[in-house]
Amino acid sequence: MVKVRMNQLVGDQTGPLMSPLQLSVYWRLALIFFFTAFLFFLDIFTTAVVAETCRHGNDTGTFASWLEKLAPNKEENQSALSKVLKDDADWRTESGIRDSVCGWTDWLSYGQMLFMTGLLLGSLFGGAISDRYGKRPVLLISMCVHAVCGLVPAVFPQPLLFLILRCLTGICCCCINICAFSLAVEWTPPDSRLWPPAFLPFCFSLGTMGGAPLAWLNPTWTRLHLSLALPQIICLPLYLSIPESPRWLLLKKRTDILDRYRSNSPADNQRLDLLLDSAWSDLQKATEAQREDPVTGDHASSDIIHLKHPTVLMRLFVMSCVSAASALTYYGICLNIGSFGVGVYSAQFFSGLSEAPCLLVPLVRLGRRPMSMLALFLSGAACFVSLLLSRYNGTPMLVMSLALLGKLCVLAAIFISTLYSIELFPTVVRQRCLSLVNLSFRLGCLVNTLVPANPDGAISLAAMVIYSSGPIICCGLCLLLPETSGVPLPDSVADCNRQLQPHQPAMDALWRTETLVSSQTSKVETFPVEKDSTISALLI
Repeated sequence: MVKVRMNQLVGDQTGPLMSPLQLSVYWRLALIFFFTAFLFFLDIFTTAVVAETCRHGNDTGTFASWLEKLAPNKEENQSALSKVLKDDADWRTESGIRDSVCGWTDWLSYGQMLFMTGLLLGSLFGGAISDRYGKRPVLLISMCVHAVCGLVPAVFPQPLLFLILRCLTGICCCCINICAFSLAVEWTPPDSRLWPPAFLPFCFSLGTMGGAPLAWLNPTWTRLHLSLALPQIICLPLYLSIPESPRWLLLKKRTDILDRYRSNSPADNQRLDLLLDSAWSDLQKATEAQREDPVTGDHASSDIIHLKHPTVLMRLFVMSCVSAASALTYYGICLNIGSFGVGVYSAQFFSGLSEAPCLLVPLVRLGRRPMSMLALFLSGAACFVSLLLSRYNGTPMLVMSLALLGKLCVLAAIFISTLYSIELFPTVVRQRCLSLVNLSFRLGCLVNTLVPANPDGAISLAAMVIYSSGPIICCGLCLLLPETSGVPLPDSVADCNRQLQPHQPAMDALWRTETLVSSQTSKVETFPVEKDSTISALLI
């Protein structure tokens, strides 16, 4: 009898957890994030390939000095040098092709900046477009354009075209992140919605690890782009089976599609009932919060009044600083991974490997504030020790390992601050506040591309000081914030003020129950901007 009861309990718990449609969503989104990492760090690989391929052309002065020693006669020397330059030009243009990348290597330094600009542009309108036309079509179009942007430079290696494609790739990458995170969370049961923001970046880190050996095996411009783009193009038909967000279908009253999803299997029918009930409850709560807003006047003036409140301004300032400092540290290490004295391909592999433990962040049962402060402090400390060792002739592998430890900690801080921001701002202005925090993160990404590198290729001292001091300063700023774990989401500024009242949180507030987490995280999807998670990236 006990055995039968246990089987029933297991069946009740495991049956609804993974319906066929959910499984279809999860593994396809995992594949998308795996391939997104290929073009995300493309500029690191192109710089390495060009440096290796065009190295012969950069050594012309050495050949000239060598010829002066072998040919003392000036006429013979000039003739031999002209022959070497002619042969060198043919070699650099890949057997006579005049569209060689070696002729415009200086343009490549702008590729990463335009890619980050594309991420910024995508974050500005990607959420609005997906809310209007649906997550699924925007995701499919973005994936197609993303794959084509990786293929075109292999066929047409033109400088202006390459830079335009890098900007377009950044826009598509940001739209992919917005739509993929939204679909993953909205197809996840309320008691498990902490896991998609951790699982998808984990797949992204696997893609970072997989792209490094793939780039190492294809050390030419054409082969590099083909190897990184063709797998994405081959897998495009697999994404056609991704279902639309049930929340979006409910808002748009597309009951015909929902009925088709229900008829797929009994498990899908049961899962959709749970997801739609949760979505409907969240939408009703958001509507009631807006109706109970005590501020009179139109919606725009109400938002401005709430944004001017000292509590909201203080929280907005702190979270914007945390986002900007996290972006500077994370992308500063990612984009300069080849500057630690370790081979760029192996360094990129270990860079992806260092992010894998972030999958365990949801298992850490600490409050938002102590966890954020711990992650930020460890990140700054690791980067500072890495800086000291680099200045005192530390081994390159040890210096890089400490820097990657700092990157792992700041990635955990990004994950936590995303949830923390949602819980800090009141419902009436949460969308606008999160937009400003996300804007600070994207600006931090863009600033990284403007930092000049040292002539020897190493990370500059000023940059490493910023990467190490920024998180530590933000760790101190977090003391101004209240603990929000175990506290209901604030619907008004008055609720925010009540969060500031001193209280001793109980242990069950720090060791959160899954039911309480689900009631908090399920509200995230009510607002379009909150879907743009900054974990990958993406990161994503």
